[in-house]
Amino acid sequence: MKRELSVPGIAYGGDYNPEQWPEEVWAEDMRLMREAGVTMVSVGIFSWALLEPKEGAYDFTLLDRVLDLLHAHGIAADLATPTAAPPAWFFRAHPEALPVDKDGRALSYGSRQTFCPSSPAYREAALRMARALAERFADHPAVAMWHVHNEYGCHNAECYCDESAAAFRRWLRRRYADDLTALNDAWGTRFWSQWYYDWDEILPPRPTGAVPNPTHQLDWRRFCSDELLSLYEAEREVLLAAAPDTPATTNFMVMYNFDALDYWRWAPKLDLVSNDHYLQSADPESQIDIALSGDLVRSLAGGPWLLMEHSTGAVNWQPVNRAKNPGELRRNALAHVARGADGIAYFQWRAAKAGAEQWHSAMLPHAGTGSHIWRDVVRLGADLRALAEVRGSVGTAEVAIVWDWNSRWAMELPSQPSGELRFQDLVRAWYEPLWRSGVAVDFVRPDADLSGYRLVLAPSLYLVDDEGASNLTAFAERGGTLAVGFHSGAVDENCHVRMGGYPGAFREALGVLTDELFPLLPGESVGLSGGGTGTLWSERVGLAGAEPVESYTTGPLAGGPAVTRNSHGEGATWYLATQPDAATLAGLLDRIRAEAGVRPVRATPQGVEAALRRGPDADYLFLINHTDRPAHVAVASDATELLTGRAVPGAVSVAAGEIAVVREPHAG
Repeated sequence: MKRELSVPGIAYGGDYNPEQWPEEVWAEDMRLMREAGVTMVSVGIFSWALLEPKEGAYDFTLLDRVLDLLHAHGIAADLATPTAAPPAWFFRAHPEALPVDKDGRALSYGSRQTFCPSSPAYREAALRMARALAERFADHPAVAMWHVHNEYGCHNAECYCDESAAAFRRWLRRRYADDLTALNDAWGTRFWSQWYYDWDEILPPRPTGAVPNPTHQLDWRRFCSDELLSLYEAEREVLLAAAPDTPATTNFMVMYNFDALDYWRWAPKLDLVSNDHYLQSADPESQIDIALSGDLVRSLAGGPWLLMEHSTGAVNWQPVNRAKNPGELRRNALAHVARGADGIAYFQWRAAKAGAEQWHSAMLPHAGTGSHIWRDVVRLGADLRALAEVRGSVGTAEVAIVWDWNSRWAMELPSQPSGELRFQDLVRAWYEPLWRSGVAVDFVRPDADLSGYRLVLAPSLYLVDDEGASNLTAFAERGGTLAVGFHSGAVDENCHVRMGGYPGAFREALGVLTDELFPLLPGESVGLSGGGTGTLWSERVGLAGAEPVESYTTGPLAGGPAVTRNSHGEGATWYLATQPDAATLAGLLDRIRAEAGVRPVRATPQGVEAALRRGPDADYLFLINHTDRPAHVAVASDATELLTGRAVPGAVSVAAGEIAVVREPHAG
């Protein structure tokens, strides 16, 4: 049973760390939160050392006062278990709980998340803290949700200590039904004399003299994700026992620089899926990453979700941390709402004056209420109040993009045909032209129910099991359109190459047969018959029923197919055997989606982002103008712009850098 958040409308707030400030500041915090329209804050995330000053001795008086104060001012609490940052006394008592890196170095305490996920001492202490917290505050009227831990795996996704090695072996015994021969077969250990005769011979994939076993590494990544998930589940059970009706979440990190956890396995365990997202300063079009991340999180959640952290301005952990441009704070936040967020929160409420994140922006910056950021924060609060009715509305996608963490991990292992391939980049390259065209997109697992889609795209699916491959090809057989990117279907779930030619699991449905791969060197390209170029990859494609759409015009494969189309069952399949330049790829995807009958949610001028959320009685059209000129978009004759409350019959004007959210009634 999924438990729902009781905070009305679009929740608004951020991480609140009152322990960093004198108590006389708290009253000002309450006043300013009310001014900004804050409705919920996360409390206690990094307060373990203060809540348990020594083992088994708890002091919750600070939290008592803070929660009472929040409740008195009508602000809900997302109360955290502070288990992401064990205190120094814990590590002095349990030095064996410190993580060990891949090179065998034991790390020290002195920051956050410096614990071994497999440590029995850590698990015991974390559950003891969660239990004490739950028993104290389960019935507190301010507590609207539990915030379990914080950013699992952010700094300690992998630990290579002996305790982790033992836990890895236990996980493997469960995965392979205690059959060591099955593991050896799955790992291909006949190669290089790696056969294991005893479970205790198996270690984490520590550094070796040559390239380590790929399936060993893949199972390690799977184990590390599951091990952290088991910690979440254990804490969640403790909280559930004390407060069976209170929802719980933990903040995912679905963004460009994090791939440690298989969130398809995690998402069903959460009452509400929440996410942290931060911009990459070096990305000139970071709004595309916001949209991709939001669509993926909505897909994980199966509907609305919560943005648990992002930044009002600069972060502090990139090589150069730029401030946001005028209007960017508002555009970023409402872009997340457009993609399904029913809550917007920041790290953090008040900018820290000390500590490792003192240069991280906040809702209330160092400059105080006279700042541009503060004025934008207050304006955003008003915007979210105006959008309260959007809560609970869902997406409307007819296009699905296949996303799989196992495939991502496997493709980026060493000793691939090309070390230049990056899963995130390949997926974004296909996502971007859809975003520019205003086409709604969901993300799916390979084995997902695809019956609601017209078009399924698999830009990068190197690893796929038989079930997933069959599901995707059956989608085309039933009348759908399937487009597959190069180096997909190459290996099974154990990283074993599928014999008989490439692209492996998909070659029959695609009507092609590749006998040799010709990856391209950095900076190298091949000409395409449509006038564009291909980079990263090429391969010698033989036609086995498919028709060529684009051919190579230069290089050793000149004259051979580079892009193909095949009729498969009642549907069609496409294969892209290279990475076309952006314009060529956009043209191909326009052609493919038009053939599949997929239309944009709304025709907009170039540079105006369009996204649609559908409620039971109305559609909500989000229009975000990323340009320096006004834009005009056709809307329904009885439409209303929610941020201003004005009727906009037939058309809405969106000023440069601004946002419009248009309600259009619909039947049913």
